Amino acid sequence: MKKLTLFLFVFSLFFIIHPVKNIAAENLQAMIDSLEEGAVLKLENKTYVGNIVINKSLTLIGSNKTVIKGDGTGNVISIQAPHVTLRKLTIIGSSMDRNSSEEYAGIKIHTDGNVVEHIQVRDSFHGIYLSQAHDNKIRYVDIKGMGKGEIAAQGNGIHVYYGNNNLLLHNTIEGTRDGMFFDYANQNESIDNSISKTRYGLHYMYSDNNTFKKNTFTMNTGGAAVMNSNHLLLEDNQFIVNYGNQSFGLLLLQANENHIQNNTFYMNQRGLYIDQSTRNLIEGNQIIQNQIGIELWSSSNEQIFTKNKISENTIPEVTIGGKGETNSWSHENIGNDWGSSFPLTDLNQDGIGDFPITYRSSLYELIENQELTYLFLKSPAVNIYEKMNALLKDEEVMFNDQHPIAAEEFDSSMILYAVLGLAAVLIVLKGRELRCIIFGRNGRKI
Repeated sequence: MKKLTLFLFVFSLFFIIHPVKNIAAENLQAMIDSLEEGAVLKLENKTYVGNIVINKSLTLIGSNKTVIKGDGTGNVISIQAPHVTLRKLTIIGSSMDRNSSEEYAGIKIHTDGNVVEHIQVRDSFHGIYLSQAHDNKIRYVDIKGMGKGEIAAQGNGIHVYYGNNNLLLHNTIEGTRDGMFFDYANQNESIDNSISKTRYGLHYMYSDNNTFKKNTFTMNTGGAAVMNSNHLLLEDNQFIVNYGNQSFGLLLLQANENHIQNNTFYMNQRGLYIDQSTRNLIEGNQIIQNQIGIELWSSSNEQIFTKNKISENTIPEVTIGGKGETNSWSHENIGNDWGSSFPLTDLNQDGIGDFPITYRSSLYELIENQELTYLFLKSPAVNIYEKMNALLKDEEVMFNDQHPIAAEEFDSSMILYAVLGLAAVLIVLKGRELRCIIFGRNGRKI
């Protein structure tokens, strides 16, 4: 009895002398709660059990194998204080509940001035969710969702809700519902992000004055969907091989006064799709080898197309729903380069064609009335249909470029080699389905 009493006394002294160390070693929340404002906490190469709430300004730094694992019932990390830094962590296991009013995420940010960098997010509904959070930096984050077969069951890679002046830089997102979603979010910058295998790589709703530069979209159903959003700058982005039923590189829907500049649209079902939009400037883009280069609905007015190279598309441009006569295919006497399909003369060698280019077509009727037309645009039957209509009736004018330009030949070989390299890897991994997508058949409807 005396030996047992002595043992219990010594054991109790051990916890009295080292209480924080032993409890906190097994409880990350307790470790965080014990820190002072501005503290730096370095985590070990092991798995820590979440969920955790950070309600003070601090820095949390992990190592190559540091994992914070949620219990599947909420957000893995909730940031509820400003000026928090998270670095070198793997985050897994948020709630996947789609019916909750809470938008669960691997990391949910409610505050301003935070930095999240060199993070991996897996097995979470949203990857990172910014809720009324401003002036945050999200960079070098790698988010993987469950893939295209599970798009409806998950959230977005990075979701910004009522968040302004945030910087999204050098992030990689794959297999989520939408790659980046902006909802009532203004003056944000997204630079050098790579997004693939999502529904929409980029999705803007009611978000104005944002900048989107040097991003890459591949193998999405839609590269970028800009809806009800104005005064955006999309510059130097790559929209490559975005295919599926009703797919596109870039969609502008009720989007006004945006500047679409120096982007590449290559091997998409539709390069640009513009509907119910006004006064957008489309300038200096490469629109190459898409099924439809530009699909322009007559509900869209006062678009300006200038200095674009629109070449080697199955259909260069189609205007649907009417004539759309208020759109301009040149600006300040500079039009577009339409490639070898529209040869032009330039006798005075000023780089501008001596005569306008007018393109007529009857395909707009098929596309407008028959959704399945997109499946057959590469069929010889389409050419036969066009020739018959040219003989039997007056075709509608799709565009009239008064000042077509004779630009230097666009070398698509570098993009082609990159795409073929990507395709080879994906074909090995994904098999027959991706072969169909790469070589012209439409992907499965999502």
